[in-house]
Amino acid sequence: MVSVSVRDNNVDQALKVLKKKMQREGIFREMKLRRHYEKPSEKKAREQSESVRRARKMDRKRRERDGF
Repeated sequence: MVSVSVRDNNVDQALKVLKKKMQREGIFREMKLRRHYEKPSEKKAREQSESVRRARKMDRKRRERDGF
């Protein structure tokens, strides 16, 4: 459960903090995924492609850091 306290009636600051916490928790991503039903085969394919993308990104960053 995400909660934010409002200080000195500063609602804008509280909203900013709330959005950051929700982003960190992955709530926005989960809401997007749950808008429509996803078949198990589609879920498996999506997770596999996300895994490949993450691995490529990590490899690219590692190569950049090592100077290749």
